[in-house]
Amino acid sequence: MSEKPHTVAIGAFIVGALLIAIVTVIFVLGSGFGQADKIVMVFNGSVKGLNVGAPLALRGVQVGQVTAIDVILDADTLEVLMLVEADFHEDAIQRVGTASGDVTEELIERGLRAQLNTQSLLTGLLYVQLDFYPGSEITLADIDSPYYQFPTIPTDLERLAMKLQKLDLSKLMDQAEDTITGLNTFLTSEDFQAMPGTLKATLDSVTTLSNQLKTQLATSLPKVDRVLDGAAVTVETTNQELPDISAGVKKNLDALNQAIVTLDGALTDIDGMVSPESPTSYRLNEALRELALAARAMQKLAKTLEEQPEALLRGRRGD
Repeated sequence: MSEKPHTVAIGAFIVGALLIAIVTVIFVLGSGFGQADKIVMVFNGSVKGLNVGAPLALRGVQVGQVTAIDVILDADTLEVLMLVEADFHEDAIQRVGTASGDVTEELIERGLRAQLNTQSLLTGLLYVQLDFYPGSEITLADIDSPYYQFPTIPTDLERLAMKLQKLDLSKLMDQAEDTITGLNTFLTSEDFQAMPGTLKATLDSVTTLSNQLKTQLATSLPKVDRVLDGAAVTVETTNQELPDISAGVKKNLDALNQAIVTLDGALTDIDGMVSPESPTSYRLNEALRELALAARAMQKLAKTLEEQPEALLRGRRGD
C-alpha cells in the first residue's frame, strides 16, 4: 500500500513535465523563436560600436539581431575583413500576394543592401540597416561560411574618406602654390609695373596732341576766314597773308607728325605686351589656367560637404 502514493507522485511529475514541455514548444513556435535564418555580412571598414545583440533592421524595423562578430585576415592580400553574423526572422515581415518561395535574390538584384548606421550619436552604438540602394554594385567577399552572405555597402562617411584618400592633396597644394607664385611673379614683373606708366604716357601724348590741334586750329581759322572774306583784296595783300598762313600750316603739320610718331611708339609697346606670343600674356594665361584647375578640384570637395553636411556624422539613404 505504501508504494501506490509514490507511483502516483511519479506519474504526476511526468505528466507535469510533459505539459511544461508542450507549453514551451507552443510558446517558442508562436513567438517565432527557432525560425530565424542565419546570414553573414562582410564590412571592409571599422565596426567599432557594433556589439553582439545589436539590431538588424529593415528600414528602421527590427527583423533580427547580431549574433557574432569575427575578424578575417586574408593571407594572400593581407586584407582585414569584419565578418558579422546575424539572425534574420522572416516572420517579422508580413507577406501579401500570391507569390511564394524565397525572394531574397530578387530583392538584392533590386538594390537591397546592408549598411552600418548609428543608433545614437551620444553612445556611438551601431546597428545593421537593410535598405534599397538601386544601382549599387553587388560586392561579395570570398569567405568560407555555410550561411547566406548579404552584400554590404560603405557608409557615406566611409565613401567620403575614400574620396579624400584618392585626392592627391600634396599635388593640389603644389599647384595652388605654383599658381600663386606665377601670379606674384607676373604682378611684380617690370613689364606689368611699367604698364600703367606706359598707358599714362600714351594718354598724355594724345591729350597734348589734342590741345595742340585745338590751339593751331584756333590760330589758323581766323586767318583763313580773313583770307576768304578779303577775296576781293588785291593780289599784293594776298601775297602778304599767304606766307603767314603757310608757316602756320607747316607748324601744325610738324606738331601733328611728332604726335603721331609718339602715339605709334606707345601703341607698338602695348601691342608687344598684350600679343598672344608675348611672355607677359603667356605667364598670365598659364597662371589663370592653373588657378582654374585648382579651383575646380576644391569645388568638388566643397560641393559634397555643402550638399550633405550631415554626412560627416551619419550615413544617408540611397539616391
